[in-house]
Amino acid sequence: MAATRLDAIDRKILAELQADGRMTNVELAKRVGISAPPCLRRVRTLEEAGYIRGYHAQVDSRELGFEVQVFAMVGLVSQAEVDLSAFEMRCRDWPLVRECHMLNGEVDFILKCVAPDLSTFQSFLTGQLTAADNVASVKTSLVIRGAKDEPGVPFDILEERLSRSA
Repeated sequence: MAATRLDAIDRKILAELQADGRMTNVELAKRVGISAPPCLRRVRTLEEAGYIRGYHAQVDSRELGFEVQVFAMVGLVSQAEVDLSAFEMRCRDWPLVRECHMLNGEVDFILKCVAPDLSTFQSFLTGQLTAADNVASVKTSLVIRGAKDEPGVPFDILEERLSRSA
């Protein structure tokens, strides 16, 4: 289901839940201007259709003792689909890898990694990542500080685009 197939109420439900996934269905219904039973049905439909993949608390990794955040740019020897998929599967098994994205260009993948300290990350880097099958190169950049970390999508831009095309 494309975003254009969602009506304004569905998009508003998604925007509200993205901003606060803990609100009650009654509060959500009030914010989007419908009664609670149809609101709950819409939420369930959005979940089943894959628009809502889950509900999560956004935790502060540094407050929890994960002082090191690193972006690792990985180049592979082979970009055959079987090798790309095998690397993605491997990334899913590494707890320090929090995000894995395949890229177009000089780098095949970028990984967002967290670790409690530099020596833990270094052990992962040398013992697992660079030693993994098909890995040709790894370049890392240590995060000094973050200026923005906002998950989700900017619904106001989506609404603006949809209103122009209507």
